[in-house]
Amino acid sequence: MTQQLSETTPPRAWGRHAAVVLAVTSAVVFMVFLDATIVNVAFETISRDLHAGAGRLAWVLNAYSLAFAATLIPAGRLADRYGRRRVFLLGVAGFTLFSALCGFAPNPAVLVAGRGLQGLFAALVIPTALALLLPEVPPARRHVAVATQAAMGAAAAAVGPTIGALLIEYGSWRWVFLVNVPIGLLIGAVAPLLLRESRDPDARGLPDPAGALLIAAIPALLSFSVVEGPSWGWADPWVVGGFALAALLVPVLGRRSRTARYPALDLALFRVRQYRLINAASLLFAVAFYGLLLANIIFLQTVWHYSVLRAALASAPGPLMVMLLARFAGRLAGRVGFRPVLLAGAACWGLAAAWFALTIGPTAQWTTHWLPPALLTGIAIGLTLPVQSGAAVASLPAARFGLGSAINASFRQLGAVLGVSLFVAAVGDTRTATTTDYHRVWWILGAVGLTSGLILLLPRPRHR
Repeated sequence: MTQQLSETTPPRAWGRHAAVVLAVTSAVVFMVFLDATIVNVAFETISRDLHAGAGRLAWVLNAYSLAFAATLIPAGRLADRYGRRRVFLLGVAGFTLFSALCGFAPNPAVLVAGRGLQGLFAALVIPTALALLLPEVPPARRHVAVATQAAMGAAAAAVGPTIGALLIEYGSWRWVFLVNVPIGLLIGAVAPLLLRESRDPDARGLPDPAGALLIAAIPALLSFSVVEGPSWGWADPWVVGGFALAALLVPVLGRRSRTARYPALDLALFRVRQYRLINAASLLFAVAFYGLLLANIIFLQTVWHYSVLRAALASAPGPLMVMLLARFAGRLAGRVGFRPVLLAGAACWGLAAAWFALTIGPTAQWTTHWLPPALLTGIAIGLTLPVQSGAAVASLPAARFGLGSAINASFRQLGAVLGVSLFVAAVGDTRTATTTDYHRVWWILGAVGLTSGLILLLPRPRHR
């Protein structure tokens, strides 16, 4: 018989079963966030194979992030109502199926569609992975569980290009997607035996579908205008219209969120100042992180003419720093507070980006010029991504952890869309871009990442 757990069920002791649940759910989180960046290293290879330019291929990355962001918040509500294990397993199955579709895609249109569907089912996994874990963990240890899953997501995003390069070097770009199939099948077979079903008996209704569409439409319109602006012209009616419509839809989303019976975006959470600031910081840092990750791997291939594998190995020291620091950063934030750690991460990011811009030239000098700022970016990411995730939910009641975490992850995915779009707009055609173009990218993304820390210093508003 399936064991039903309500939100008030006392959590079990942190024991072997909780550790197993943590391992299973963290493995799926790793797989899902791996796909957010593993495609970066295949960007140029797919472009040549499918004869598609950077502007078109940007949607291979953005379709995943947009569908992910739009579905994350409704997915948490669906899981609360219909069963978290059930929705989790559905997400794993769909993610596996559409990974196979991407792997066999014959043209860019099918690949973009497959990526969008991949992102949709990935969004079913993330909030349910956390919701399945939290009842197994005592309240005093829940911040550790959140930080651990966040660390797995950060590590996956960071090592994605390296893993992707190995798959391309010894197979093809299609294995970047097909590798998910055996992993998904294994998790789909094991998870039902290990995970306990749970629901929220008070969950009613489904999140507002119009609100969910608006959450995806606003960044999609911004992405379209930012990507196409340099080639079509910033005064082009379609480009201007994209910006204008995105701006007009923002208050519409706010109104829907206030008036819908079951809003897609719960504005009540944003009354908590820490939660509000952390989500803004998460959005900004994601813009910088995803933009720089893509920029660096393409720079190494197109300007320094590294092979796919050599470019990924040259980028590997940064991800290694992330993996070493992620858990430590969470514990450090628990002792000294999240703000000093996030400020340190933002400062390291800004310094690293400036280092790239000031020292990198057209001639390959990896040891002396590339390695030091690459290590510094790894330190910045390790100090930032896991801590942001933990800090976002730390200010919320335990019952709101799942929804709060989903909204924070959604903001991060929207940042990914804008980061990729900003890179494409700033660098232009990657096949002809020069070192000067990349200097401009590094300065812009460095400033955005630094700002993600500085906004945490905003003074509290005075209450009259």
